[in-house]
Amino acid sequence: MSEFSRLRTSAGISVDAFAESSGFSRRTVYRWEKGDVPPRRAALKLLDGMIRESRAVRPHRKAFRFIDLFAGIGGLRRGFDEWGECVFTSEWDRYSQKTYLANYECEHEVAGDITKVPVKSIPAHDLLLAGFPCQPFSIAGVSKKNALNRPHGFADETQGTLFFNVAKIIEHHRPRAFLLENVKNLVNHDRGRTFEVIHRTLTSELGYQVHWKVINSKSFVPQQRERIFIVGFRDPNDFTFADFVLPDPLNGPKLGTILHPEDGTEELDPPYTRGNIASVSEKYTLTDHLWRYLQGYAAKHKAAGNGFGFGLVGPNDVARTLSARYYKDGSEILVEQKGDNPRRLTPRECARLMGFDEPSGRDFIIPVSDTQAYRQFGNAVVVPVVKAVAEHMLPWLIDRSEIEPEQLQRKLPLAG
Repeated sequence: MSEFSRLRTSAGISVDAFAESSGFSRRTVYRWEKGDVPPRRAALKLLDGMIRESRAVRPHRKAFRFIDLFAGIGGLRRGFDEWGECVFTSEWDRYSQKTYLANYECEHEVAGDITKVPVKSIPAHDLLLAGFPCQPFSIAGVSKKNALNRPHGFADETQGTLFFNVAKIIEHHRPRAFLLENVKNLVNHDRGRTFEVIHRTLTSELGYQVHWKVINSKSFVPQQRERIFIVGFRDPNDFTFADFVLPDPLNGPKLGTILHPEDGTEELDPPYTRGNIASVSEKYTLTDHLWRYLQGYAAKHKAAGNGFGFGLVGPNDVARTLSARYYKDGSEILVEQKGDNPRRLTPRECARLMGFDEPSGRDFIIPVSDTQAYRQFGNAVVVPVVKAVAEHMLPWLIDRSEIEPEQLQRKLPLAG
C-alpha cells in the first residue's frame, strides 16, 4: 500500500472524493494511490488535516468487536463495519490482502494462514465472521476432484478441514454470535453428511443456537448466486430466519444497471473505459479464436445432451454466477455487443455486480491485475445480501443504550 493510500484510507475518503475536493486531477490521484509517482506534499498535508479533524470529532461508539476470517476482499465485513469494530483479520492470499488493505482501515496486521495462528493470540471478540473455503463443497469443485480421483469435503485436507479451525476459535473465545457463509451445495454435499457434521459440531459440541438460510442474490443484484448463511448465537434467543423478508427476486435489478453505459454519461474509469464517451476498453472483447472455440464447445455439448456452454447476456438479463475462473474465458457471463464479438465484464462491472460498488459507482479500489480482480470478485460474497443478514442479526448483537441516537435513526429493527 502506498503512503498516499494509507493516509487516504485513514482519512476515510474515496479517491474520487479526494480528487474533487482537493482540485487535483483524478488521474493524478490514482497514480499516487497506486504508488506510480510520489504524491505532492500539499496532498499529504491535506490528508493529514482530514485525519486530525476526523479524530477531533467524537466517533460513533462501536457496539461490538468482530473478527474477519478467510476475509477475501472484505465482503462479510462490509455488513457489520458501521456497528462493530474489526479487531482481527485473516486472509492467506497476498493479492486479496492488497485489495483488503486498500479499502479498509486496519489498525491490526492482516494475518495469513489461519492454521498457523495460535488461537489464544486472536483478540477477544463478540462476533466471528468466516467465509470458509467453499471449493471442497461446491458442485464444480466436487465434480473436478471426482474426475481427478481426489478427495473433497472434509476429506480434502488442504481446505475442507478449515471449518474445524473456525470451530476451535469459537470453542476458545465463545463469541456471542457467528456468521458463516458457503456455497448452497454445502447442505447436500456427501448426501447431507457434511452439513450434519457442521451442524452437530456447532450445536451439540459447542452449544450454539444455529439457524441457516440459502439466499439467492438476484433479489439485490442482477446475478443468480445462491449461498448458505449460517448464523449462531451463544445464548438462547428468538432469532429466526422465518421472518427474514427478501425483495421480490422477479423484480430484481437487471444487468443494465451495472454495465458501463458507453454513451458519455459516465466519467472515464481507466483502464476499464477509454475515449470521449468512456467506452469499454477493447481488451475485454473476445478474440475471434476464443469466440469460435466457445461456440464450438457449446455446440458439442448441446449435441451430447449436456448443458455446458457460454452465457450470453444483455442489459435486460440477469447473469449466471460469477466464478473465480472468470479470468480464463469469461464464458459464464458474456455481454452482447452489436456488430462485434461479445465481451467480458470489466472488473469495475464485477465490483458492481457483487455489490462492492453501487450500480453506477466506482469507489471500491481495485489495486490488482484483472486476473486477480476476477478471482477475488468470483470468490466474494454479494455485499447487499450480507448487509440484509447483518441487519436481521443486529437486534441480538447490540445494546441499544450504547448506540448514538443518530445511529439508531438508521431504522434499526427491534428484537423480540
